[in-house]
Amino acid sequence: MSLVERDEALASLEGLLANAVMGKGRVALVSGTVATGKSELLHSFAEQALELGALPVTATGSRVERDLPLGVLRQLIQDSPLVAEERERAMALLDEGARTVTPSGSQAEPLDHVDAQIVHALCTLLLELSERYPLMIVVDDVQHADRASLLCLSYLSRRVRFARIVAVFSHSDHGWSSETFFQTELLRQPHCRRIQLAPLSRAGVMSLVARRVGKEAAERFSEDWYAVSGGNPLLAGALVDDYQDFLHSSGGEAPAELVVGDRYGQAVLSCLRRGEPQMLRVARGLAILGGPDSLAQLLGVGPASVIRALHFLTVAGLLALGRFRHEAARTAVLAEVDSGEWADLHRRAAELAHEGGASTTTVADHLLQAGRVDAPWGVSVLEDAARNALREGRVESAVAYLRLAWRECVDEQQRMKITTMLVRAEWRINPAAPAGHLAELAEAMQRGHLRGSDAVVLARALLWHGRFEDARDVLEHLSESGAGMDSETVTELVIARPWLRATHPPFLAHLQQTTGEQDRAAIVSVTANRRLDAALALADVLARGPREEVLDAVERILRGCRLDEMSMDTVESALLALTYAGRPDRAAPWCDLFSAEASSLHAPSRQARLAAIRAEIAIRQGDMPGAEHHARTALAIIPLSSWGVAAGGPLSSLVLALTAMGKYDAVHEYLDQPVPEAMFRTRYGLHYLHARGRYSLATDHPALALRDFQRCGELMSRWELDVPGLVAWRADAAEACLRLGRPEQARHLAEEQLRRCGPATPRAHGIAMRLMAATGNVRQRTTLLRQATELLQTAGDRYELARALSDLVKVYQELGEYRRAGMIAGRAQAVARECGAGPLGGALPDGDGDTGTPAAEPGAVLSDAERRVAVLAAAGYTNREIAGKLYITISTVEQHLTRTYRKLNITRRADLPSSLEFGSPVTA
Repeated sequence: MSLVERDEALASLEGLLANAVMGKGRVALVSGTVATGKSELLHSFAEQALELGALPVTATGSRVERDLPLGVLRQLIQDSPLVAEERERAMALLDEGARTVTPSGSQAEPLDHVDAQIVHALCTLLLELSERYPLMIVVDDVQHADRASLLCLSYLSRRVRFARIVAVFSHSDHGWSSETFFQTELLRQPHCRRIQLAPLSRAGVMSLVARRVGKEAAERFSEDWYAVSGGNPLLAGALVDDYQDFLHSSGGEAPAELVVGDRYGQAVLSCLRRGEPQMLRVARGLAILGGPDSLAQLLGVGPASVIRALHFLTVAGLLALGRFRHEAARTAVLAEVDSGEWADLHRRAAELAHEGGASTTTVADHLLQAGRVDAPWGVSVLEDAARNALREGRVESAVAYLRLAWRECVDEQQRMKITTMLVRAEWRINPAAPAGHLAELAEAMQRGHLRGSDAVVLARALLWHGRFEDARDVLEHLSESGAGMDSETVTELVIARPWLRATHPPFLAHLQQTTGEQDRAAIVSVTANRRLDAALALADVLARGPREEVLDAVERILRGCRLDEMSMDTVESALLALTYAGRPDRAAPWCDLFSAEASSLHAPSRQARLAAIRAEIAIRQGDMPGAEHHARTALAIIPLSSWGVAAGGPLSSLVLALTAMGKYDAVHEYLDQPVPEAMFRTRYGLHYLHARGRYSLATDHPALALRDFQRCGELMSRWELDVPGLVAWRADAAEACLRLGRPEQARHLAEEQLRRCGPATPRAHGIAMRLMAATGNVRQRTTLLRQATELLQTAGDRYELARALSDLVKVYQELGEYRRAGMIAGRAQAVARECGAGPLGGALPDGDGDTGTPAAEPGAVLSDAERRVAVLAAAGYTNREIAGKLYITISTVEQHLTRTYRKLNITRRADLPSSLEFGSPVTA
């Protein structure tokens, strides 16, 4: 017959009962898959028995009682309204029948043998009872009834046609095995009707949901309610429970999407436990594999058995197209698998995947879940899967594969290769993580089991952690290899030379001199050539200062880079080359681009290193709040203790930013943090000394500051990195000397700084010019400070620009030019606010009148000529001075200013906005 839903089935049963009350006995066989509502239907039917003029007599089959002879029939007898004499006789018959039941020895006849007279007598009791009361005999889960009871029920069903009895039996479609004789016997009777319950239709699910949570909630997730439940009433009800639990926990706020939680998972398990054990086993295998392919081989059963189980799981609403309808179902099934079975299934799944030519990632995932490698190919598969994962940015997966391979590998040479890969992979998550492997690798190198590029990886890791003596031993060991080095090792050593030159200068001496530029021919990889070019560019900028051709080459390198496994060093060197060359404006967008890529690749170590570079860029742009943000981000991703000698990078930027913003207590806390002494043998130590000196100056400890600046200078000179673009230590030392009352020494330092500057270093030049002005007389200062502001405006360092403007205000006040001082003070305050320099702005006098910037007219744009005039006017130059600098007439200057005032909706010089620059046009 066709599938029907609950209400239609209940109406059919009521019709059968009406016939039975009139003496036309009927039998109904209610079937359906698990959790389609069969038990609820029979319960509802039994509750209506009295209203319909009949007495309910009920029993329930159970898998655990299948071997209890006449157990189900005993339930029916005990539930029947027999008189005492009848009940006593019935119980005696049951006891006698249970004692005489003997298993049949015939394969053709699987039924237990029951004495026919006892069967007849027991059924006669029920037939006689129906003459007094119409009976509704209900047996739920009849597929679990014992065989003796089934024989009796079959006997009774053949004889109810003319009795006042309706017998209703429910069973699951997947539950019949050898008891199929029972349904065959029933269905051949003309008074038997089969009712097969169907899962709820889409409308049925919506009706169920609407009754419990309202029509609006039902319609909000109309497709999801049905798609996830598959029409299974139990699953649909569980989804409603999850939804209501969410409402309760959220204070009544409706979820943005359908909630699939623990109630749903428990309902899935309930469905599986109600079915045959094979269904649960197939469900577990399917959860392990994720799909039906190779499921029969995994479980070691015939394909027909698996196909049958998958069919029933699909009909039950658990599966769709051979997969669980929701990941929560798979998760719930997996949670029930014990550890032993889990490992065995995944081990077998790995073997099947490998034999079937599946991807190494698929095989490796199963090996990882199994927790061991038995097959000889297992370790190699894990290595290959790790390489693929690193290329795809799945660093955590790569680390997990490599850790298992490392643990299971028995060949020491291969194990060291795996360890080196593991160090590289863990480095991308947290540079401190690989520290535990370094001693093992160093010992392996001494035994000759670690060589070539793997040894270079070890040396760099040792340098990061400040283990310089061990790193020196590795580098010297490599240098002794001489002609025996392979091309990969030569490549790594050639790249290491400029990298050491720029980052760890003292260790350059430990690297064989012959592995230099003449060996570049050995580098055939495009990626390796980029790494070398970027390292050479950084070393060149730090040794010779900025050159435009080098910076153009750096940007070409960045355009061809992606953050794959080997390119982080390339990106870092290139970004720092631009930064130290005085072009933070060119470095910033590239850094932001690569930071976004690192975030998408879930590479915390790279994110942190890029954030540290971005903080250094922000410092050189005078963006102190930005520098604080990026430095804190770097230290949040990787804690300070894990930065090793590189801690000086983010830490110095944070100290500089906080000092400029007047947050001295916070600076003190960071400077109290211990840093490796080895850091002062690296470039990072230079930045730390500089930042600590700036803090000492700001807190009125110039002698301490001078000592740090001088030590910084000594190291830079010794390492031949004494370029103003790295650290302009002479200018800061000059300021410390001025505070100590040593103007001649300050002037000498400032002059030396100026000699080292050129057109390509406007920031360092402007800073030195400001200090030079401080050593001269008042009249000289105005000219020098104006030049300083121009240079710093061009360089884009707002903080240093604010300092120069602040000094210029003081000079004009000393000269009695208070109006001009007030005008420039307004500009200085605005710039100080922009860069977060609270102490600097607070030390300035109020500007002459309102120094705020009125809103420009919509669409107003300054021409290049107007902008150049406006920038100089905002810096305090007179019309005559502007005309002389721009080689135009005074009248032209006045005309440009008139048009600028009109476009910007202002009336005087003091109102010119502080955002005016020589760069892009000003727009409204």
